[in-house]
Amino acid sequence: MSDRLTTDFWVSAYLNRLRLASIPVFVTAKGDPTAGVVMVKLNTLDGQAVAYQRSYDLMRGERAWVVLSEGDERQVDEAIAKQRSFDPDLWVIEVEDKAGRHLLDQEGLT
Repeated sequence: MSDRLTTDFWVSAYLNRLRLASIPVFVTAKGDPTAGVVMVKLNTLDGQAVAYQRSYDLMRGERAWVVLSEGDERQVDEAIAKQRSFDPDLWVIEVEDKAGRHLLDQEGLT
């Protein structure tokens, strides 16, 4: 998220972009509206999933989406639950797409 955007504003924009692309999306955990961290779970509807979180890339000097966990959906859900136990202000957004589209690599979302 940009320093100028609140988390709920970014989440709203992300949800709208996904819906415009006809990609089903759900907010499964709502965090702090101003400064909560966002985690995106990509569910490919085949028992597999990937959880992405924002991290600071020291080599590039910018924020980037990185994989927190991937593989069996239950294991990914456990990793997300563990993060939520540390950070109750964490937002979790679940994207459901068989093709694996999440749009996090698009301009304005990176």
